[in-house]
Amino acid sequence: MTTTLRPSGPPQENGAGARSRPYEVRVNSRRVGSLLLANDTPFGPYVGEIRDLVIDERDRRRGRGTVAALAAEEVLRSWDCRRVRIRVPADAAAALRLATALGYVENSRNMVKELPAEPPALPAGTQARPMTEAEYGTWLERAIEGYAEDWRSRGMPAEAARAKSLADHAQSLPRGLHTPGADLLVLEADGERVGNLWLAHKDGGAYVFDVEVAAPHRGRGHGRSLMLLAERTALAAGSRNLGLQVFAGNTPARRLYDSLGYRSTFLNCAKDLL
Repeated sequence: MTTTLRPSGPPQENGAGARSRPYEVRVNSRRVGSLLLANDTPFGPYVGEIRDLVIDERDRRRGRGTVAALAAEEVLRSWDCRRVRIRVPADAAAALRLATALGYVENSRNMVKELPAEPPALPAGTQARPMTEAEYGTWLERAIEGYAEDWRSRGMPAEAARAKSLADHAQSLPRGLHTPGADLLVLEADGERVGNLWLAHKDGGAYVFDVEVAAPHRGRGHGRSLMLLAERTALAAGSRNLGLQVFAGNTPARRLYDSLGYRSTFLNCAKDLL
């Protein structure tokens, strides 16, 4: 039997080289699954994605997913893609094994925590306050550069990474400190500023966009205090869960989130197309 991909809809193109198209996974003429291919990511048209790969229950554990993924990579090569990304549910053991076997490497993961009924206490001598306008300007410049560096480290060209960072911050903080649904806070310990927190509220939940401990104060537990502050702030706004994204190489942050009770929801993985 031969497993192949067959287009199940017309291609969608934007005129700048980005496209997407749905496919059926077929064994001979029988449909056994589906997926979507796209190269419309922020990384540009040379980076493709395999999205929503699903094999029907009765056809699983027969290698259909492996062949479908390899066939999808061939399609992306024909689109001149040089790299491919996938997003795997953290609890999908079979999908994670498949991704690992095919050479995909995790570059970040999404995590979430269901918040407790009562807000956690901050350590003695620690308190939070709103960020001032003067602090905001300095923080924003640093945040834009740091976010751009995150994208550069994942393969995005420097100019595109800078442009994306500027655009994303402008979209997320259109009114700066006064943006509805955004909390920009400063953490102080014994009266000294030790870190910053940017938290956004939407759809009944909250999301940590940026958390930073000032360089002279790292290694003293202030990262944990900032995350406790995030929980307190989220609960005060009526949120019942708190999400974030952590990069694969940031082992200290990952250990902190694990210790605080966050669970992984999705793994974002990639590999080069040779």
